[in-house]
Amino acid sequence: MSISRQEFARRRRELMAQMEENSIAILPAAPERTRNRDVEHPYRQDSDFWYLSGFPEPEAVMALIPGREHGEFVLFCRERDRTMEIWNGYRAGPEGAVAEYGADDAFPINDIDEILPGLIEGRERVYYDLGRDAEFDRHVMSWVNSIRAKVRSGAHPPGEFLALTHLLHDMRLYKSAAELKVMRRAGEIAAAAHVRAMQAVQPGMYEYQLEAEYLHEFMRNGARSPAYPSIVGGGANACVLHYISNNDKLRDGDLVLVDAGCELHSYASDITRTFPVNGRFSREQQALYEVVLAAQDAAIAEVYPGQHWNAFHEAALTVLTQGLRDLGLLKGDVSELIDTEAYKPFFMHRTGHWLGLDVHDVGDYRVQDAWRVLEPGMVLTVEPGLYVAPDNEAVEARWRGIGIRIEDDVALTRDGHEVLTADVPKTVADIEALMAGQKRQRRA
Repeated sequence: MSISRQEFARRRRELMAQMEENSIAILPAAPERTRNRDVEHPYRQDSDFWYLSGFPEPEAVMALIPGREHGEFVLFCRERDRTMEIWNGYRAGPEGAVAEYGADDAFPINDIDEILPGLIEGRERVYYDLGRDAEFDRHVMSWVNSIRAKVRSGAHPPGEFLALTHLLHDMRLYKSAAELKVMRRAGEIAAAAHVRAMQAVQPGMYEYQLEAEYLHEFMRNGARSPAYPSIVGGGANACVLHYISNNDKLRDGDLVLVDAGCELHSYASDITRTFPVNGRFSREQQALYEVVLAAQDAAIAEVYPGQHWNAFHEAALTVLTQGLRDLGLLKGDVSELIDTEAYKPFFMHRTGHWLGLDVHDVGDYRVQDAWRVLEPGMVLTVEPGLYVAPDNEAVEARWRGIGIRIEDDVALTRDGHEVLTADVPKTVADIEALMAGQKRQRRA
């Protein structure tokens, strides 16, 4: 199910076909990050670097050189080291970079200062994103300056730097069949984790104990990590959009909002569900929940090729504002309430974002000052919500402290869309039935 060497090679060819004549692209691998003292965070490759190579190691630099006689894909990486491999695990080495990852040429990373300037010399343009990594910027400029210092000897330094991400991130926006297969599986795993959590939750648990149910389901299905820190917010904690403390007790009568997705082969899933800790929605909880669900249904209906990016947000916003007015949390004409942003205390974020190698994936939302038109192969989230802050004295006390969000992952197809995360219940009836069925089994 992982991405093949042939697809990585196709991506490199596609990128190089878009590059200006007589140019070179340079991409560094993600650095290792210290967690504390001499302990490092689990390594995760830079998404752009991985997209073009599948190479999973740090201390590596990729050069793409269209038209180079001895091969267009050059990789600098760590050498094999028996001692270091005993301590820290296998290294591909330059030989493995060629044999396993399709590099045309590979060199030890320690030789980069001697070799890479020679590859840059004579090229008119360098594709590199200056300002993204200050330390690596200094390396790039030192290589270019070493060429400039030899101009009187006939050296030809590049005359222009171009942003690589402009081309690369537009490519990443369109998912291949292989990518969609991985993302579909990531959605299935995350959906199973949400089902597991609905079956496991009970009053008196701690939020982190519920989070553990997700992590267990992710990892036992091959997704070794969450795609982002999981949000498990019980009661009023659900009104904090990026709540990740996850250390409060879940109380009888409260809802719990869980925003959790897994990463599989570097691709993210992203699901949010909100459900009652005791298995039954209260009247107020159900009333707000059904507004959010109706908003999500309306938004998903607007996800199809040819529609513009903002259409599904507008659809959700209309339903949410109408629902708030119908329930008495807002007063006035719906259009005017939208125009004046009177909904903002209850709904303060957009309705979705791109999804892929990054949970908030790359890709422009506007093109030439107009909302981007949706096309097949794009993947996005649809996630309306309503949040009634516990200190919002403008509404009746019975509504305060209720936070609800419902989120699914949606892929654009040729004739519409596919919801990649449809396997987890989201209607009130289905959620209550699932939770009641599990509770009966526990009592039996």
